[in-house]
Amino acid sequence: MGLMDMVGGLMGGSGHGLGQNPMLNAVIGMIQQHPGGIQGLLGQFQQNGLGDQVQSWVGTGANQQISAEHVQQALGQDQVAGLAQQLGVGHGEAASGLAQFLPLIIDKLSPQGQLPSHEETQSGGGLMGMLGGLLG
Repeated sequence: MGLMDMVGGLMGGSGHGLGQNPMLNAVIGMIQQHPGGIQGLLGQFQQNGLGDQVQSWVGTGANQQISAEHVQQALGQDQVAGLAQQLGVGHGEAASGLAQFLPLIIDKLSPQGQLPSHEETQSGGGLMGMLGGLLG
């Protein structure tokens, strides 16, 4: 099964429940383990020239897309390779999945144009609980 199938399942397609989506779990793990949480992860994208795209994901307008190359540039080969290994897919497929998936997740976590604080993402149900309410 490809990452796009996983994303489709999360976003309302058939196949996967929210808690059983491997891509969602991997992205949540990446966010939670990243120094600074969501803000830290998005900071990597901003530092690599993708600030306008990140702001569009957080803001209330349309999301600007990024490419697999942008993901690799922002996160580095090691982080993308780790995600690919975790999911059992190729490096390029992991980067492509993140390029399509990350903007959607950040958009869903910031419905009013504000990201949740690091404390909010760590308390209660954490990110999975927040996303469950938004995507369920």
